[in-house]
Amino acid sequence: MPGFSFKRSGHSSDEINKKIEELGQKPIDIYVTDSLETNIEILKKLFIDVDVLQLRFFQSDCKKAQKYCIAYCDGLINLNVINDNVIKPLQISTVKVSGKKQMDDLANLVLTVHSAKKVTQYQEITEAITYGDTVLFAEGASEALILDTKGFQIRAIAEPENEKNLSGPREGFTESLLINLSMIRRKIRSNELKTKYYTLGKKTKTQIGICYIEGIVNKQILKELYRRLDKIDIDGVLDTNYITELIKDSPLSPFRTTGYTERPDVVVGKLLEGRIAIVLDGTPDVLTIPYLFIENFQSSEDYYFNFYYTSFSRFLRIFSFFITISLIGFYVAMAGFHHEVLPLPFLLNIASERNSIPFSAAFEAFALLFVFDILRETGSRMPANIGQTMSIVGAIILGQAAVDAKIVASPMIIIVATSGITSLMVPKMNAPIIYIRLFILILSAMFGFTGTIVALSIIIIHLLHLRSFGIPQISAAGKIRFQEVKDTYIRAPWWLMRMRWPKSMATDKIRMKNYDKDIQN
Repeated sequence: MPGFSFKRSGHSSDEINKKIEELGQKPIDIYVTDSLETNIEILKKLFIDVDVLQLRFFQSDCKKAQKYCIAYCDGLINLNVINDNVIKPLQISTVKVSGKKQMDDLANLVLTVHSAKKVTQYQEITEAITYGDTVLFAEGASEALILDTKGFQIRAIAEPENEKNLSGPREGFTESLLINLSMIRRKIRSNELKTKYYTLGKKTKTQIGICYIEGIVNKQILKELYRRLDKIDIDGVLDTNYITELIKDSPLSPFRTTGYTERPDVVVGKLLEGRIAIVLDGTPDVLTIPYLFIENFQSSEDYYFNFYYTSFSRFLRIFSFFITISLIGFYVAMAGFHHEVLPLPFLLNIASERNSIPFSAAFEAFALLFVFDILRETGSRMPANIGQTMSIVGAIILGQAAVDAKIVASPMIIIVATSGITSLMVPKMNAPIIYIRLFILILSAMFGFTGTIVALSIIIIHLLHLRSFGIPQISAAGKIRFQEVKDTYIRAPWWLMRMRWPKSMATDKIRMKNYDKDIQN
């Protein structure tokens, strides 16, 4: 693509139009000139048909008036900052711009905005204007100033709807990158907390912040993350899932290899374990890597309650996961192939129920699962005041009507309802559960218990081979040691969790060096 640079004033409008057309309104290789008129002409051509672009011309009141122009997008800026901190100081200023030093004087001595940055390329100017900053041009200066005047509306900080806790902090991330980074910074008051900016999306120019703690993070994992981010070449990034699908290990796996959360306390806890956080501008979801399979069953409030209670709660989540994926397949296998494993009274009840049902147990299970997923999706998409009520009433009415009409048997209603309820215990696994449950059901309906065992074995083998940035999602090497399960299947008391786990994720493996046992006496 051809590039050009205006180094002097006096270029004709036709020449400017020709160069802009050659570049297709892309600001690459277009530079600020020392002519205010030429700069404004270039800016107008770059923002043609962008009616929200505002240009304000004014000059200083001194004897040799200095001409200025500011450019910004209406609706993204704070007008009070522009009027009081930009225009008024410049109107009474006696600085005559004729070189680079004078632009430094304007930035440091005259303007009273939060930050002012000198630029020479229109690439930076267009990105700044479209993100709520104001650009200042001055007659005689071959540089421009980007002024921080952002004033667009953002959502207030509130507790995340999908991650409500009974105890602990109530704040959640918003759609503002700087606010999200500030909530993390407020909890880790150390210069070892590092933040590196990246820009993704050729059109959206979305900014992300990569956070980690120096001295704890594994540099090999950090290097691998940078390598994967550098390979992303996409027009726009609107949500963290864009990044997830482009950098995750095993992209076809139904299981997540990157974590996500809307809670600052969860992100800080992960950072202290040696993980890396990816904060994306425009979304409240923050990614954390690497991600272990056991994290699907962990909750932030596990660390805010007594370890006895939270260990039992974590066990219930793990148990519920196995119930929700295997119960339907197990029941279909028994009803279709292995009647001998059922107690005789229960077998007789099932047989009497199924005598009047025209469909097989496998077909019943598929149909009820499909209806259950429809009700669940409908409830989540409907307005909050009627969605939950409709789901409950719909399930009761449809279930009772189906049993009365002899379309499905009542035991199958109980089995599918139990499987659906237990799936709510592990909300982070909602998507994988749908496919895993169907996979086990299909093999169980075809081969009985043999199909159930084969399906579970395939899933376990897949999980054992699944990695997140080089870290195994499930470690099955060697014998089980308490130090390696103290914060996995159970939650041990804090005085026993002196080491970070897994060891391969953090450089500094010691969380608590000394603990005085006399404190407990």
